Amino acid sequence: MTMIRQGDVLLRSTPATPSAQATVITDQGRTILAYGEVTGHAHEVIPDTPLVGDAVPAQQLFEEPNGTRLLVVRHPATLRHEEHGPLAVAPGHYHVIRQVEYTPEAIRNVAD
Repeated sequence: MTMIRQGDVLLRSTPATPSAQATVITDQGRTILAYGEVTGHAHEVIPDTPLVGDAVPAQQLFEEPNGTRLLVVRHPATLRHEEHGPLAVAPGHYHVIRQVEYTPEAIRNVAD
């Protein structure tokens, strides 16, 4: 099992595939896994080589009806964030997991 952690985002390899009910999540053509609540910076997956004329995106982020997120990477890519070093992401399927923290008020996503 491959795991890639960058700040409050964890990618864990999985054999799962998106269901027919999954929605593609994109932000103006960008694959953003999470935005930082404090800085507004983004954890973004970027293909290592620009793909010209390829009808299938290099990577796609899907969200299942239950809120589970699945990243499908078809070509080598890099996970980037302004405050963290870049990380290589090999082709494959990954569950996207946000780190959470406990407070007396609630369990919430970690603010990055």
